[in-house]
Amino acid sequence: MELSDAIKRLSALAQDGRLEVFRLLVKAGPGGLAAGEIARRLGVQANTLSAQLLVMSNAQLVRARREGRSIIYAVHFDAMRDLLVFLTEDCCGGRAEVCAPLIEAANRALCCATEKGVRHETPARARRRR
Repeated sequence: MELSDAIKRLSALAQDGRLEVFRLLVKAGPGGLAAGEIARRLGVQANTLSAQLLVMSNAQLVRARREGRSIIYAVHFDAMRDLLVFLTEDCCGGRAEVCAPLIEAANRALCCATEKGVRHETPARARRRR
């Protein structure tokens, strides 16, 4: 991963509202959640949520897909994995026991993150298709 990509992704998460959205989507798994459901669960206005999702989409942390009239957002787990690897690839100077809890947590988060056949699109593309 390029340093500029890591900075863009970290910057996208460096705001409390966006971080809450991201964590909710991580919990939701690869199936994601409809934008309206995200807004309802977090008590966020639609325009605020749209702006937050756009920032995270531009950083390639979330993807969108249309299902009927809904736009479903999901974490781009490969991008999340790449960021975690970038942050920890030289972890602990070879002392695996120091990083073991991190590795276990990452494995739990990423184990269910492979979903085949789901078409994802950016928020801007999804809006154009309405």
